[in-house]
Amino acid sequence: MSRRPVNPARRFADSASVPFTNSLHSKSRSSPFLSIGLVLVGALLLIGYSYSGSGGFGGDSNVVSKAEGDLSCTSEVLRAIPILKKAYADSTRKVLHVGPDTCSVVSKLLKEEDTEAWGVEPYEIEDADGNCKSLIRKGIVRVADIKFPLPYRARSFNLVLVSDALDYLSPKYLNRTLPELARVSADGLVIFAGYPGKQRAKVAELSKFGRPAKLRSSSWWIRYFVQTGLEENESAIKKFEQAANKRAYQPSCQVFHLSSYH
Repeated sequence: MSRRPVNPARRFADSASVPFTNSLHSKSRSSPFLSIGLVLVGALLLIGYSYSGSGGFGGDSNVVSKAEGDLSCTSEVLRAIPILKKAYADSTRKVLHVGPDTCSVVSKLLKEEDTEAWGVEPYEIEDADGNCKSLIRKGIVRVADIKFPLPYRARSFNLVLVSDALDYLSPKYLNRTLPELARVSADGLVIFAGYPGKQRAKVAELSKFGRPAKLRSSSWWIRYFVQTGLEENESAIKKFEQAANKRAYQPSCQVFHLSSYH
């Protein structure tokens, strides 16, 4: 790549019809630092151009960074763990997280005292780091299509956390997945869902998720929970709000607290 800026200059110097040819050659021989500097400047310009074309600098404003938490509610789960610990107390002894980048959530939960954590990644994991690969080898994290029954017995976990998984499902598949999530939880189910109009997946992510996120309003979700036979966990909602107020925590995603099936 560093040779590309040199080629035009070389053609310029070799052309007999262009003036200053001899002086250019003499300067390049007498000042190698000048040539090196020109190559570096040209390379930097090419890199800057390629980044601007691909959205690296000042690209489409709708393209958001997952690392910054603009794309996903999974980063919101990471922020909310201390609040969840306060609200659910003993119900965080055994936790299942379902959603993309579940390795990061499971890793953080495992650092919490008296907490056993498991995860389900609903999409193929690309470029997983060593820690994530280790969690998968140990069976702590599984890659599984959540449109099918989860590979766990009923009430296997005290608490089930879900983020960035249900937003990509149509009602047809929600009818299968949501009851499954409630089935494997004993004390509660917490769903982190995106606000309509706020989060958008990167173009590169659409092939992974299969479709853009269907970001629904809170009223839509509440109606759907009622239709599915799930009730909001009023006690958990109150405790969560109290803990959030004490820590001045403002979620950037919708957070729903549901009771498990009895």
